[in-house]
Formats: sequence, C-alpha cells, structure tokens
Amino acid sequence: MLKSFTWQRSLFGALFICTLLFSLNTTATVQSTPLTYSAEQSKTAKDIISKLRQRHYIRQSLNDSLSSRIFDTYLEKLDGNRSFFLKSDLKEFEQYRLQLDDTLSKGDLEPGYIIFNRYQQRLVDRLSSIVEQLPEMVASMDFDKDEALIIDRTQLAWPATMAEADDLWRKIIKSRVLSLRMAKKDEAEIIPLLQKRYQNQLNRVQQSNSEDAFQVYMNALTSLYDPHTNYLSPRTSENFNINMSLSLEGIGAVLQMEDEYTKVVRLVHAGPADKQGQLNPSDRIVAVAQKDGEFQDVIGMRLDEVVDLIRGPKGSLVKLQVIPVSAKTDDENIVIDIIRDTVKLEEQSAKKKILEIYHEDKLSRIGIIDIPAFYIDFDAMRKGDPNYKSTTRDVEKLLTELIDDKVDGIIIDLRENGGGSLQEANQLTGLFIEQGPTVQIRHSSNKVYRDGKRSPSAYYNGPLAVLINRLSASASEIFAGAIQDYQRGIVVGTQSFGKGTVQSLAPLKQGQLKITESKFYRISGESTQHRGVLPDIQFPATYDTEKVGESSLENALAWDRIDPIRHPNYFDLPAILPSLKAKHEQRMSKDPDFIFLNEQLVLMAENRAITSIPLQQEARSKMQQQEKERALSIENKRRVAKGLKPLDDIETSEDDELADNPVDDATKEEDQDKEEEIDPLLTETGHILLDAMPAYLPSKIAVNH
Repeated sequence: MLKSFTWQRSLFGALFICTLLFSLNTTATVQSTPLTYSAEQSKTAKDIISKLRQRHYIRQSLNDSLSSRIFDTYLEKLDGNRSFFLKSDLKEFEQYRLQLDDTLSKGDLEPGYIIFNRYQQRLVDRLSSIVEQLPEMVASMDFDKDEALIIDRTQLAWPATMAEADDLWRKIIKSRVLSLRMAKKDEAEIIPLLQKRYQNQLNRVQQSNSEDAFQVYMNALTSLYDPHTNYLSPRTSENFNINMSLSLEGIGAVLQMEDEYTKVVRLVHAGPADKQGQLNPSDRIVAVAQKDGEFQDVIGMRLDEVVDLIRGPKGSLVKLQVIPVSAKTDDENIVIDIIRDTVKLEEQSAKKKILEIYHEDKLSRIGIIDIPAFYIDFDAMRKGDPNYKSTTRDVEKLLTELIDDKVDGIIIDLRENGGGSLQEANQLTGLFIEQGPTVQIRHSSNKVYRDGKRSPSAYYNGPLAVLINRLSASASEIFAGAIQDYQRGIVVGTQSFGKGTVQSLAPLKQGQLKITESKFYRISGESTQHRGVLPDIQFPATYDTEKVGESSLENALAWDRIDPIRHPNYFDLPAILPSLKAKHEQRMSKDPDFIFLNEQLVLMAENRAITSIPLQQEARSKMQQQEKERALSIENKRRVAKGLKPLDDIETSEDDELADNPVDDATKEEDQDKEEEIDPLLTETGHILLDAMPAYLPSKIAVNH
C-alpha cells in the first residue's frame, strides 16, 4: 500500500472478507484437559458437508484429494508461520491426511481435535518458556552478530528438533527487541513489555474451548470452496470482523485479529478515521492511548479489549500507534490522532461538485458525482415514504442539477465504493442507458437470471466517465462493467476488487453457514469475479494487489465467462482509446503526483521482495534510515515540482508546519477546502473525458451481436 497523499480519499469500501481465525497465538495458561467435541458438533459437521454439497456454487467431491487439502489448510490455519509444531508432530499427523473425508462424513472429529490439542500444548510450552526465560534470553543476545530472520516461513519446513525451534524463537525475540529499540522504547521497558505481551497470549490459551477448535477445523474445510464461505459459531467471538454497522466503535474502522495483531480491515466512508486520512487497511495497531495518557500496548490483546480502548465518547481524542502496511519491518511505527465521532447518514450519501480545469487552453466544467455506497432505505420505501433515500434517487437529482449548471460532462466517482444494493446498481445504470440488461446472475443450479432496465425512459446521454480503484467492489463493478460493455462511458482508474459472488446464510444444527450460491456476470458474458473490471485507461495502483482484492484471497473462485447478451453500443469508444492513452501518458510523464505514485510503486515492489531482515543492530538501523531517506527523496521531489517547501524529515507533517505558523480557523478551513479539491486522479479523469469529447457526438446506435 502506498502512503496517502493529503489529496487522497482515505480508504476502503468493503473487503468482503470473513476469515475465520483469530490466531490461536492469542490464547491461555496450561490446559490440563484436552478438548473434545460434542454430539451437537458432530451433527453440525455433517450438516455443513451436506449443505456444501447441495448448495455451493462449485461442486467438489469430499474424497482423498480434498482430504489432503483440508489437512494442509488446517495446519496452515493453526501454525501458518511454522514456528510451533515440530517435524515429528507432522510425521505423526500424516496418518490422517487421506482419512479426513471419511471421518468428517461420519461426524467423527477426533483427528481434528488431536491436532488442535497438540498445537495448544506446543503453544503453551513455548509461551511459558518465553515468559519465564525472557530476561536471560535478552541478556545473552549479541546485537553485533551478523545474522538474519526469515520474514515469511510459510513455505519452509517446520523445525526438525526442539533445539532448532528454540533457535528460531531466539531470533524472533531478538527481532522484536530490536523493533522496540528502533521505535525508541526505553531499554528498561522492553523486557517487561514483551513479558506482558507473551503472558497475555498465554492467558488466552485457557479461554479456548471446544467451539474454537471446531471453528478452525470446519473452516479449514469451507475455505477450500471459496474465501467467503464460512462456518459462523453461535456466539460472538473475536475471530470475526466487527460487523459493518455505521457505529463502528468510535473511529469508523472494521478490525480483526491476525496472529497477535489487531489489523484494520476497512474504513467506513466519511467516518472519523476516513476523514483523518492516515489510517489504512492492513495497518496493524500496536498501542492505544487516550488524549494525554500513556500508550497501552495491545499486541496479543483480545479484539474486544482493543475495541474497548478505541471506543469512547464523541468528540474525544484517541491515539493509535500503528505499523503501516507499507512498512518493511515491524520497526516502523507511526502515531495517528483521531477524534471519535459517529458516522452521519447524510455523509454516506452521493454528493456532487463541479471541477473546473483548463484543457487545451480552454476552461471546462466537469460535474463530479461521488457515490460512496449503493444504499436504499428499504424500510421507508415499504412504508410508502415518497422521500425515501436511495442511491439512484439521489444521483438523479444531482445529475439534473449538474445538467442545469451546463457542465461539459459527468464523472461518476466509485473509488472505495464497496457495493451494497444490487437493485440500486441496476437502477443507477438505467440513468445512463435507454433500456437493457445490466447484469447476469448464475446460480449453483446453473440457471442464469438477468436484471436491468426493462422499459425505455429518459436518460443522460452526454459525455461520461467512471472512476474506479481496487476498493470498488461488487455493485460498483456491476455498474462500471455495464457502462463499459455498452460503450456508454470511459472507465478510468485501477483494476477493481473482483468480488463477483453472492452469499446467503444457511442455518445449521449449531450456528450458521455463510455459503456462496451465485456468481455475477456482465452482459458481455465476462464474470466480475477475481478479475474485476479492467479500466480503459489505467492509473498507477495505490493499493498492493497482492494484499488487497479478491485475487489476493486463498481459493477465490476463478474468472470465467458465459454467453453474452445482445446489446447496443452507444458510442465507438474503443476507436479513440489509443489516442486517449497517448495523451494521458504524455500528461502523466510530467505530472509531479503521478511521478510520485510511480516511484512509490517501485519502492513498494522492492519492499515486497525483501525475504529476511537483519538482526544486527547497526544493519537494522541502516536499513531503517535508508528507507526514510528514500521516502523523503521521493516526497520532496514531488513537493519541489509543485512549488512547495521541501521537508527536513519524512515524519514531519504539514500539520507540524502549521503548528509553527498558526493561522486563524477561518483561513485554515478555507485552505482545507481548497486542498480537498486538489485530486490529481480526479483532475486527470477530467482531462481524459475532455479528450474523448469527439466520440460522444451523436451517432447511430450499433447492435452488438
């Protein structure tokens, strides 16, 4: 993920992720009695298998091949970084590899519980040892020794012996001590802080119960169908994302546990964190502080406990210390101040503004309609309220106002729009086409349903562009795909999310199964799944596609296609794309913000290629300093090109500069309004739309066969 500019809208529509696991690295003291499964869980397992067989979009046989995959996935969910189990454990478990299909079909969960209990014991033994021996371990560490820690062990073998495991954990602890040193933590505080973290994790092992084991085991099975099919336990537990209500714990952020960290999944549009602009999806929260209080370390803490620290009264300040997703190592921390607030419904609604830009020495006016979600007030609609809110109704009003203002064209901004109502996506498309289908939905039964605008009616027929990014998902992709397929408008931005599946909740003997039953297809016959919508004009990617998007998820359903639907092409836009791309690239080669984006993409790729980090303090410090110098150089290159004062340090913010040169509130508010208008991606979309004007001249509609 790239660092945010002040002009970038901060992130996230909806990541439709419902992964199981809060890693069991976040659980308790010694467990004397092994966990066992209940008769109810046995029945539920058979119920899950039955529903997967009957209702899931793809058909898989529960055979030896799938059994082997369940075995590997289960081990990965428990010990993905391969640091707790030993090779001897894996050799012992191997007898179950081809048996899980048979045992699960009978409701026999014993193999899963044997593996789980062994993991629990390895976890308890390791954490107990660390808590007890940490002072001695740290005292014996040689920070001048030339050695390194492999960052990602997912493809490596498990430790062969306990001595090998001990050495691995010595390196892990050494790296964490170095991280705290790099973060300027007082030396006397490091050992107590780490002991507290590991004791917190140890304390949580005691809290794990039979339902925890059952969830992990069942989701090792369901995740092999697709990442959105999950077993949901009857109780609310910390292993699931906080729900998507608009009152998201004071800052408007959806959180989940990942290993010992609290990770940001998404931000609510127009929520406090979104407006503040620094917090990003996949950032990890390591400490929380109140206004003038000290930071409280939250690594290894339960998710609900972290949420309690973050939540607070409206108008109060909370400070988050986070490891940015762009960080090379855990040494890199930033502090983010957020004023708690509630998300206002009106701020979730579509909004308009007019962008005035000089294009080829002529001042043009482009209407912008920003749509954060596809929403509808079903309750008010059912009650017959003539003024019920919906995306289409709001956009239709804004569109009329912009046409009355005599804008030269319209941009629909769908960045960070994670979707919502399919009905609204269809109806919104109807504001821009005369009549026709907008989406195809294929059910697991192979029946294909079509939806769209059934009757001809008035529509906006002027120049149109749709701006998308990696977080434009689901309903956004249906709308953007339809506009592209009809050649009704230019689609600009980056590849969209690729969420092209539909889930439903099925009751079980115990809990529920969220199951993928259908798949979206465009009228061209192409699925939106996995691939998403590919823009006509590509912008630099501001999100790491290896970490964000459907294609980044394990076992995501593949892209495919079905029969297309006969439909008209409104304009011959493909004919002008080469010219549009050439003009865009010429502008981009000189634009400071686009140059900055591309240089950060290079830096992000270099960071992603790092496989190990040094455990020598001097080398670690040098690595951190080089990263800061590179980031500062890129940022100052952009600032100088835009006539701004260079920064002395990459951690110096414009807020710090304002603190040294205070201005009155009215001037500050005016400057912020001006800053919000400066969005190079939106401005460039305006230039592209103006370049495309000749193609929007009235023409005869051709029928696509």
